Amino acid sequence: MTQNTRVLVTGASGFVGIHCVVALLKEGYQVRGTVRSLGREAALRKTIAKFVDADNRLTLVEADLLKDDGWSNATKDCDYVLHVASPFPLSNPKHEGELIIPAREGTLRVLAAASENKVKRVVLTSSVAAIAYGHPKEKTNFNESDWSIADSPRIAAYAKSKTLAEGAAWDFVQNLDSGMELATINPGLILGPLPDTNARTSGVLIQSLMLSTLPGLARMHFNAVDVRDVAAAHISAMTTPEAAGQRFICVSDSFWIKDVALLLEEKYADKGYKIRTNVFPNWMVRLSAIFIKEARATVDALDQKLLVDNSRIKEVLNWQPRDMKEMVLSMAESMIELDMV
Repeated sequence: MTQNTRVLVTGASGFVGIHCVVALLKEGYQVRGTVRSLGREAALRKTIAKFVDADNRLTLVEADLLKDDGWSNATKDCDYVLHVASPFPLSNPKHEGELIIPAREGTLRVLAAASENKVKRVVLTSSVAAIAYGHPKEKTNFNESDWSIADSPRIAAYAKSKTLAEGAAWDFVQNLDSGMELATINPGLILGPLPDTNARTSGVLIQSLMLSTLPGLARMHFNAVDVRDVAAAHISAMTTPEAAGQRFICVSDSFWIKDVALLLEEKYADKGYKIRTNVFPNWMVRLSAIFIKEARATVDALDQKLLVDNSRIKEVLNWQPRDMKEMVLSMAESMIELDMV
């Protein structure tokens, strides 16, 4: 019975974290969420209350990925853990350790505490970035047996952090005697409705298009998924017996950035939004990357179309996701409702 089952969600104030908390509460679970500071509690509860009545089924505790304190208490008496928390910046940090250390060490802290407290299964939010990056450019098709090449000179800090963190998680669980299980959800770009006015890194693309802050578009391709479908995948991976020991590519649709711009233009041009749909040649994007920090992260991905196989998640978890139109327009609509664009 779900009302007697307690689930810990780490990073409960994040984009995926909030949607996981909401989905769990809607299904009747007892939910404990971690935040870096309980100073966020009132605002987070207000946000969650917009979607579901938490009653007394939601508790929030303080825990930091960089500190041991709090994790044992956070995982105590929990049946399952959804380890969602991980840094996700807009641009590469000055030192890759700023991402790698909290991602890897934080994951190991959570797993150690969960094992100590006899948690049944941990579902880790990994990423397609742990599967399809750092490979030779000729390789364009990927499934769950693939791993990003962490020591490749072509891999960015974020992808490296997700690869090393997920690898460390599988190694940790493999060496356990406790019987605790692990499954990973590996999403692509996460779109869908924002719960609050924090655009998050993944929302910056849609916000930039709606505000016309980009003078033009780069030739960039995305594998994407709706945040509500990411949350649903976590819960299915938590409860489906066959999910134990498996990775799941969590991508429902793929498209070029121009496809997104054209969709937004069709929907919002007559409402006064000036959506730019012109595509810059690659040499111009490379030139701008010399001066614009955010553009540097796009250079290596220009014209690169990576294809990922989502058959496993559909078959094992009976996953039925939303399409590109729904994830893009629901994110845009949430930004309009929150006065962000």
